[in-house]
Amino acid sequence: MNAPAPLVFITGASSGIGQALAARFYEAGYRLALVARRTAEIEAWAAERRLDAARYRIYSADVAQTDSIVAAGTACIEGQGLPDVVIANAGISVGIDTVAREDIDVMARTFATNNVGLMATFHPFVAAMRQRGSGRLVGIASVAAIRGLPGHGAYCASKAGVVAYCESLRGELHGSGVKVVTICPGYIDTPLTRGNRYGMPFLMQAEDFAQQALQTIEAGRSYRVIPWQMGVIAKLMRLLPNALFDRAVQGRGRKKRSGEA
Repeated sequence: MNAPAPLVFITGASSGIGQALAARFYEAGYRLALVARRTAEIEAWAAERRLDAARYRIYSADVAQTDSIVAAGTACIEGQGLPDVVIANAGISVGIDTVAREDIDVMARTFATNNVGLMATFHPFVAAMRQRGSGRLVGIASVAAIRGLPGHGAYCASKAGVVAYCESLRGELHGSGVKVVTICPGYIDTPLTRGNRYGMPFLMQAEDFAQQALQTIEAGRSYRVIPWQMGVIAKLMRLLPNALFDRAVQGRGRKKRSGEA
């Protein structure tokens, strides 16, 4: 009896990077476990692409609600088996202003999704992957993790947290056969970035990003910035003395706050 095709579990699969990753992994022969709050959008996308119904399942979950995403992971194991790859991709990006009381709540929602939600996404799979001796746990961070940008405090801090958390988890799973992969996208052309009010150097198509991400994940690399040019820029930004960095970002457009047109 032939072994089943490998399985990838992807959160935030209804649009943007998550959808592009789903398409690329499907093309590579994987079975899909697709997770999002907006399941109707995944269903419409799968129908439009005429995906083989035997090769994918859709799970409704909100990663910001721990029990919701843990239940989706458990249902995946029961219905499709233990994934080979888990991609914690779901995330939100909203501008904040510390002067505004309501933006404290925005900060809390951002961390609930981008950080607590990432851990909750991995939770159902870690012990079983370690027992099996193989697997890939993939955290989608951002080049915004490298330095804090004005008006982007919630997003930058949350993505820096993704990098640090995945590094910690990588150490915990060292020698187990389970790889932890951190991917930091630069500017990718998705609905999340199209409303940005600032320049986006080296803007990359989501399909091209997904191809490079697939290669990175299958190779089990621990960390990668995509595209590589943004990795160079990020390293240079990290090396800038604070005074020069602060001067460089003055006047830069800020991320839209919640409810801002």
